[in-house]
Amino acid sequence: MNSKLKLITDGFIKNNPTFVLLLGMCPTLATTTSAVNGLSMGLATLFVLVLSNIVISAIAPLTPDKVHIPVYIVVIASFVTLLQFIMRAYTPAMYETLGLFIPLIVVNCIVLGRAEAFASKNGVWASCLDGIGVGLGFTLSLTILGAVREILGSGSVFGWKFITGDGMLAFVMAPGAFLCLGYLMVLFNKLVKK
Repeated sequence: MNSKLKLITDGFIKNNPTFVLLLGMCPTLATTTSAVNGLSMGLATLFVLVLSNIVISAIAPLTPDKVHIPVYIVVIASFVTLLQFIMRAYTPAMYETLGLFIPLIVVNCIVLGRAEAFASKNGVWASCLDGIGVGLGFTLSLTILGAVREILGSGSVFGWKFITGDGMLAFVMAPGAFLCLGYLMVLFNKLVKK
């Protein structure tokens, strides 16, 4: 497989942040009450991940070892602030829905982990592709988890109601998040190992 394509596909399968590495569990469990929320949180993280990987890869050779983590956090925080401004201006309802979890992207172990483990040691283009792969893998995971929880919890997906009556409220609440995540992790790992 082409090494550039492998950087992207690894983020979906081998380095899937949610189903394999178990990173970013706080936004994963808290924001996936619906498919739209999962997709939105995933895309927000993808935005920050790609841009911060690019910048960190470019400045890593110039950054002294003693301060590289604080420098990386400042870079990530700058892109999260930019994201907040964009979301407040163009998608205020979604910004209000995701609330506190947008600023928490700064300390999300997926973003900081990829900065430290990959972007600081590789070139700009490879870091960009890694950010795209891991970000899309995270987005896909959150969207799937949100869709499953929304279907089971309210009988709808992406707001489209296709089951009449009430769903099982537990799936929209915290216990449903853990239960759905556990079953999806088992399913994902079984499919990947085949």
